[in-house]
Amino acid sequence: MSPRAGTTGPQTLAFVESPVQLLNVLEWAHAHTHAPSPEGAGGPAPAVSTSKKGKARVPGQASRRWRRGQSRPEIHREPAAGGLTLVVLSPVDPMTRGQLRRMAELAREEGHEVRWEDARDGTSAPFRTIGGLAPLLRRTRRIVMGDPFSRYVQVLLNITKARDLVVVDDGTATMEFVSQLARGERLVRWHRKSQRPGARDLLFIPVSSKARRRLTPGGRRRVEIFSSMPIEDIPQGVEVTYNDFAWTRSRFGPPHISDGADMVGTSLVETGVVDADRYRDAVRTLATAHGVKRYFAHRRESAEKLHDLAACTGLEVVRPDLPLELIARRGPIGRTILSFPSTVVHTLPLALAGTDVKVAVCDIDPAWLTASASPRAQGFLSGVTGSARDVQRVSTTSDQPVKEAKATG
Repeated sequence: MSPRAGTTGPQTLAFVESPVQLLNVLEWAHAHTHAPSPEGAGGPAPAVSTSKKGKARVPGQASRRWRRGQSRPEIHREPAAGGLTLVVLSPVDPMTRGQLRRMAELAREEGHEVRWEDARDGTSAPFRTIGGLAPLLRRTRRIVMGDPFSRYVQVLLNITKARDLVVVDDGTATMEFVSQLARGERLVRWHRKSQRPGARDLLFIPVSSKARRRLTPGGRRRVEIFSSMPIEDIPQGVEVTYNDFAWTRSRFGPPHISDGADMVGTSLVETGVVDADRYRDAVRTLATAHGVKRYFAHRRESAEKLHDLAACTGLEVVRPDLPLELIARRGPIGRTILSFPSTVVHTLPLALAGTDVKVAVCDIDPAWLTASASPRAQGFLSGVTGSARDVQRVSTTSDQPVKEAKATG
């Protein structure tokens, strides 16, 4: 555990539980540090605005953030530098912990304070962690979080008095979070929608409900979403800032591009959405058709599954030590990156902007879904790929791209 922060408390307290969340906090801090003046000076980043129907679009390169219903942008960013403390609520998974430690090193190199909490190390860990963070939570001005579905984060939101709340990307879950917030629904991860709440879920409902209310703008409370995902139906009063991965592109690359293709793995098997045998067959078919050489494993993929994939496909299985956006930007990387529906079909085109790398996505066939998959699974996954910009669409029934997705907005 890192030393406790000083008595005055940080201006901004960020809570992360995964490497991608930490990366997106660094992107958020970079965007705020380089925020332009109202006249547009400084390093611009693409903006997200809202149409009359409440749908987000990316109109250009002027960095702007505004509330739905306003006639003109309202620029009031405050620099994140000098007052950002990153709190890592570490999981127990060794792969995730390893990537988080590498990302924590990068955060320190950027001048941010990092506080490591073994938040799941035994039954007493949550009480120890929350108790230790409570004084900081009551003093900090701004809370940045990567996973509003996390019970840990929801408990912390019940404690803090901060009126400035920021949600950074946690993958495709951001899309679902915004939709549920707009509809006033209980916060539930999309792949668990079909599951009946257990006793612990029912006991936690008051905490979750209060957290959702805290994440609803009102009075002097401001809520910002910092995202590279396509966001529709923006809740009233919520501000959206577009994440174009400017920090990643300024910090790494451009990459060396190798011949052939690489494939990005997914944890849809581990979450019970996709059948393991169907997934293995799809990987083998795509690898053969597109000349895939490497398979970049998702941090949650099981060792048994990866061993099976390597044996039946001959692919080199790579366990990345950083989020794939950084791995790809550093290089070397294949000229084509194949993926199933996931966050990377939205983030990799941004991280690799200005290079000749192409990103291709293969939809999940309904026949691949397990009997226990959520009824919303197919529609949600199709929406992830259908809304992706600057990617090609491929199929396991054809060895050629079927079409190229057009930019949204």
